[in-house]
Formats: sequence, structure tokens, C-alpha cells
Amino acid sequence: MGKITGFMEVERETPRPRAVVERIKDWDELYHEFPVQKLQEQASRCMDCGIPFCHNGCVLHNLIPAWNDWVYRGRWEEAVATLHRTNNFPEFTGRVCPALCEASCVVGINRDPVTIREIERTIVEEGFSRGLIVPQPAAERTGKRVAVIGGGPAGMAAAQQLTRAGHQVTLFEKNEHVGGLLRFGIPDFKLDKRVIDRRLRQMEAEGLTIRTGVHVGVTMAAAEIRDSHDAMLLTGGAEQPRDLTVSGRELGGIHFAMTYLTQQNRRVHGTAIPVTESIFALGKRVVVIGGGDTGADCVGTAIRQGAASVTQIELLPKPPKDRAPETPWPLWPHQLRTSTSHLEGCDRLWSILTKSFEGGADGRVKGIHCVRLHWEPREDGGQPRMREVAGSEFFLEADLVLLAMGFLHPVPTGMLAELGVALDARGNVRVDERCMTSISGIFAAGDMATGQSLVLRAIHGGRKAARGVDGWLRSGESVLPA
Repeated sequence: MGKITGFMEVERETPRPRAVVERIKDWDELYHEFPVQKLQEQASRCMDCGIPFCHNGCVLHNLIPAWNDWVYRGRWEEAVATLHRTNNFPEFTGRVCPALCEASCVVGINRDPVTIREIERTIVEEGFSRGLIVPQPAAERTGKRVAVIGGGPAGMAAAQQLTRAGHQVTLFEKNEHVGGLLRFGIPDFKLDKRVIDRRLRQMEAEGLTIRTGVHVGVTMAAAEIRDSHDAMLLTGGAEQPRDLTVSGRELGGIHFAMTYLTQQNRRVHGTAIPVTESIFALGKRVVVIGGGDTGADCVGTAIRQGAASVTQIELLPKPPKDRAPETPWPLWPHQLRTSTSHLEGCDRLWSILTKSFEGGADGRVKGIHCVRLHWEPREDGGQPRMREVAGSEFFLEADLVLLAMGFLHPVPTGMLAELGVALDARGNVRVDERCMTSISGIFAAGDMATGQSLVLRAIHGGRKAARGVDGWLRSGESVLPA
């Protein structure tokens, strides 16, 4: 490394978030600009350890120590090239990834870990501003036609890789814009959608064809696409939400989180939402059921819409403040995580079970009957038992309830039913080591094949599937990197 004592001399520093009173009035990104010179100092904290465990934490196997060194030395061209060797979209992961790599950073054993995610984000931003990120069209075309169905991060990554391999690729997306949950699920304050559009321009310049508003299996038969392409790659995500089937679920004012977030993302970008369909938190007592990232996005969105109050409830117990003993370094730690949205004004309750919803005469929800839980550990170390605490029942007033309890599996109707691909025991599309489904020439990747997961895993899955598709089309070895 350029500065072998950097981790002992420089303290961890990250960009400063905008003041809460300022940021809750708009949908702009959360953080102030971070000077490049300070970022280079942060890169000097990478200690060039003998075994870079950050590679173990990162599903994409990013070459983190290498590009940290290039950043410290100010060699941006090398940093950009090294970063893109393993990640098509570091501008996405540099903003919304939970930074599994930082949890595995060797410096983090007894100091604060290296600011890997922020360095990653800065590399790609410097790359665009310096003109270092340009289209990379294939030198030769294979004449093979590939259809990628689903425009989320897995589909985008696969489409770019396959286009660069020389195939004629068409990316089909059911919505009006490409991006999947990146565009419609993640609020703008976490990911400005211009970041997605910037990368799409590069991909189209490389030769990718994008067709939006095509819902395969609904508005267009899957057989039509299959007959006109040499291979198909299914990357439609895991969009079947987990529901809460308790009394009163049918009441008005109870919605799935993704319906709510998608609507607001469209509203931010100028789409008029009919009054009869509008879900808006202004002046309402909002309860978010589910303690994950999607729930936190609902919290931040409701606050910006002017909610009277926001409460987030979680079935599981409150995690410990620091890394739990059962998840020692370099494992992803079980510990309490507080998002920027939580800091904007939210009550958080743990070990809460929803028993039923109660409505008013107008047929809309007015509250939730809840009970507190006690989690009993098992002697064999298995999952703790859930037990209701006697006499702990309480009523939580609510005018708007958002269900953010995750997703079960891909939607089985439509495209999957028409194609007849086999599913695994969890309802995901079953694939082999090449990411091929039970039908020759049809592949699957991302959440559609793995179930709900992270953006970086979707990108990794898309890259892996692209290699499988390319190798199959060539009847041998793929030209794409492993």
C-alpha cells in the first residue's frame, strides 16, 4: 500500500448527512459532498492485510485493496478499471449496499473499518466526471439473439455482459422505465434515479435494445419471445409479498410496502396518481409492520409526506447494540442498525405480534391489536420459540398501515406458468450451476432464482448467468470473466 501506517494515523470519516429539518422537505440524496482529498486519506487506511477478508464479505469479490491503493495514489483510471472488473454498477452498490465488506474488514477487528462503500461510490463518480467510463461495444457480433426478461439489477448486469460478449440482446421490462426495485422501490433520497439513467445510456450505446411496457406472460406471450430468440434469461425478481392474514386485513388503508413506495417514486418523477388510488401519509398515524430496509424506506417516505406520527413494529426481539457473540468477525454481525430514516422521527417497537386490525364505520383501518412477545431460546441452539406475554395486549392507533415483511418468491402465474419451468421447494425458479432452468435455453438469475436478496447479490447473479448463457450459446467456454 502507498501508506502502510495509514490505518493507525487516520480515523474513519464518512460524509455528513444533511440536517433532518432540511432533508425531510425534499427527495434529494441525503449526504453532503465529501472532498476527494479526504476520501484518499480514507483509502490510505486499507492495511494491505495478508488475507483480505473484505473479499469474503463481498459477494461480488470486488478487488478492494487494489482499488483502495489506486485511489490513495490518485490513479483514477486504474481504480475505475479495477472496480468494474467485478461490478457493473458500483454507483448502485456504493449507495444502497449494506457494506458486507466493511463488516469483514481486518482493520475493523479493533478499530473502525475502512470506508469501503464510500470509496467505491467516489471511484465511479470520479470515473464519470473524468470521462473514464465510456461505452464498451463488442469488437465482433455473434449473431445470437438473447432476451433478458426483467430490468432490475440482475437483468441489467446480465444484459450488459451479454451485449459486450457480442450477442444481440433485448432487455424487456414491464414498467415504463428500467431499474426494477432500484427505480421503483428505493426512494430518491437513497438513490437518485438519474444515476440509473446515466448507466442505461452507456448500455444502449454498447448496443443493448430496451423495450419497456412489455409484461411477458401478460401483454406478450412468453412463447413469442422464446421463438424469436436463441436464449432467454428470466430476471423478473421475487415479487410475491408476504401477507399478514389476520382479522381486518381487508380494511382500507392497509397496503403492501412496495405498492406504497412504487407510487411515491412515480409521483416524485411527475406521474399523476389518481385520487382514488393515492396512498399518502399526510396527517396520518402511520404504522410500518416489518423492521428491515424496506420498512425503513417506508418510514422516511411517510415522514417526507407529512405523517402525524410513524411507528415501526418488528416481530423479532431488539438486536444488541454491538456485534452479537454468535456472529464474530468476519461474519455479518447481528446487531442493531439504525437508518437515517429512523433518525428523522420514528418510534420502533420490537417483539410485537399483530393480532388483528380494527376499522371504523367508513371501512378503513383505525388501529391494530397487538401483543408483546417473549422469545425462549432452545436447548439445542435452534430457532427460539415465540411466546405471547400474558396481559401485554395493547392497541396501536393507525390510519395507514404498511406491510413491509419481505417477499416469498417469484409470482408463479403469467410467464413462469406459461413457460413451465420447474420451481424449487421455496417457489423460486430452479437452476443448475450454469443458471439454466429445467428447460434448455432458458436461464434464470437474481431474486427469481434465489429468493429475496441484496442488490449486490442480484448483480453477481446476473453476471454469473450471463456467463452461463454465453457459454451455452458458444457450445463451450464463455468469453466473459468468471
